[in-house]
Amino acid sequence: MARPFRNREEAGRRLAGRLEHLRGAAPLVLALPRGGVPVAAPIAEALGAKLDLLLARKVGAPGQPELAVGAVVEGDPPDFVVNDTIIRALGVPASFIEERRADEVAEIARRRRLWLGDAPPPAVGGRVVILVDDGIATGATIRVALAALARMGAARRIVAAPVAPAEVATALRAECDEAIILEEPASFDAVGFFFEDFRQVDEVEMLALLRR
Repeated sequence: MARPFRNREEAGRRLAGRLEHLRGAAPLVLALPRGGVPVAAPIAEALGAKLDLLLARKVGAPGQPELAVGAVVEGDPPDFVVNDTIIRALGVPASFIEERRADEVAEIARRRRLWLGDAPPPAVGGRVVILVDDGIATGATIRVALAALARMGAARRIVAAPVAPAEVATALRAECDEAIILEEPASFDAVGFFFEDFRQVDEVEMLALLRR
């Protein structure tokens, strides 16, 4: 079966064509690292927009690091979103959540310094923001980022991604102003299945695209 996308860059060019109506809105394009950057770069170039990263880190449950009790999204100050349902169900103590939150805030700061030097987190207040990833599986990270962008005062929040499961895409449209998703399959295994080339994006490539 033919795969819909040759690589991330081609997917980004196709998304850019669907986002042309935002050219006059001076949008800010925010990519989720690392895979979102090669998708976001053609979008930013086509729209004449600034490209930056939005760094988010999951806070895992005790003994179950893949189960998120919350997430931190960078900002000034960093935004913290919690999953009250899981916290109550597992009886996660507040002290654990606060300790892990602080750890993830520090890790976000470390990564921004490593990747972008002294550049501050993007200012989104009053801006039209296009949030880009190379694909959406569960939508958990995108949802946290959208909630944070709303609290930071973004004027409009647009999600752009090559692929997402149909039910996830439908749910996301209720949580943002617009969602441009090129493929919405009813049957979904993994994001990489939809690309001919889905190799891992390394730091050198990501930083070169951001500087360009």
